[in-house]
Amino acid sequence: MIKVNKYFPFAFIYFFINAVGLPFGLTYMTLLAPFFYVWVTITRKKEVLLPFILVMTPFVTVHILYVGVEMDSYLLSVFNLLLVYVFCQAFYTFLLVCKDKERVFRGILFINFILCLIAIPFFFSSNYALFWDQQILTEGVGRMRRLRLFTYEPSYYALLFTPIALYFLLQYFLRQNYISGIWLLPMILLPYILSLSIGVTGAISLSLFFTWIFYFNRLTSRRRILNTLISAGFAMTSSLFVAVMYFRSNPLFIRMRNIFTGRDTSGRGRTYEAFMLAEKMLQQGSEWWGIGLGQIKILGDGIIRDFYLYNMDIVVTLPNAAAETLAMFGWAGLLLRIAFELFLFFYTRVWTNYYRLVLFLFVFIYQFTGSFITNIAEYVIWILAFCPVFPQFNVQQAAGSERSVRPVLS
Repeated sequence: MIKVNKYFPFAFIYFFINAVGLPFGLTYMTLLAPFFYVWVTITRKKEVLLPFILVMTPFVTVHILYVGVEMDSYLLSVFNLLLVYVFCQAFYTFLLVCKDKERVFRGILFINFILCLIAIPFFFSSNYALFWDQQILTEGVGRMRRLRLFTYEPSYYALLFTPIALYFLLQYFLRQNYISGIWLLPMILLPYILSLSIGVTGAISLSLFFTWIFYFNRLTSRRRILNTLISAGFAMTSSLFVAVMYFRSNPLFIRMRNIFTGRDTSGRGRTYEAFMLAEKMLQQGSEWWGIGLGQIKILGDGIIRDFYLYNMDIVVTLPNAAAETLAMFGWAGLLLRIAFELFLFFYTRVWTNYYRLVLFLFVFIYQFTGSFITNIAEYVIWILAFCPVFPQFNVQQAAGSERSVRPVLS
């Protein structure tokens, strides 16, 4: 008899169908916030809204009384942020009370892999839009199809999958995996190959690299990690040589070249141009307190359209969480955001756990290259980084974990 974790239906909705059929910005997890609020208060026997009220009150007061905001849009955005906050409290509570979180992670891993395999034939069919986005990848490359499953875009799908991927990747590196590597590695890597999200994969690579450097002696001495480094280095060098010699004009190379030369419009828009536009918006509001929630589509709409010469009917945004924070909450909000992240890094001793350290480095980097302020996938990663619930990845405990295990799939 197959045992299903009672929290798995919520995890399934969150990962696979969270925004299906809903307008952009709405998710089923945030719509379920009233239910989550009741569950959290009963489970933890405490009021959880007070921190949100304390942080938001100064900003709301200044925005309404001194900056001036379009009230309907502002209040709706504050309410939406409150729903996101309640979801975060619910996810944190789930981590505290769920006794078998790996079963939930493993279920998502398997179902996601099956859906990836199902999606591949659709790539070649006229019904590709069920699983794939078709968009111009970068200047000099025609329209390409990228996997997004049932999310709204490929990069969000890749971000959503990252905590799962890193969890099982670290299991593999530390020889804690109960899924044979011959199955596990394709399950981890295939979503990133199909989604072609340079931002997410770049941030993952940097976070793994910095973690390896931070614990260089401990990690390099592990046989599997050393073998993986040698094998990956050889494979990458060989692939790079073949690609340079025979496939120099492939889309990936063209996009990487465009990113480094500043010709990739998506890369520019998700990084320094987002901060430039945020600064322009602050000149219309308050440098220190920002323009207010929900005001980018009102006050910032003309600024963004003039900058990019948009003449089409599209919703304009700042696709960068840090830049969006700067625009909405000013320098006070951005500095508070960074200070709070660093405080929790030291307060919760993130560096004592490989999984939490990798996640923290990843999301700290990624917030400057993408995401948005109500992105629950980003907050899930922050919470995982600050919540000490996976002791098997503790640096001291993992020291003796290199062992042979009986794989689930072999």
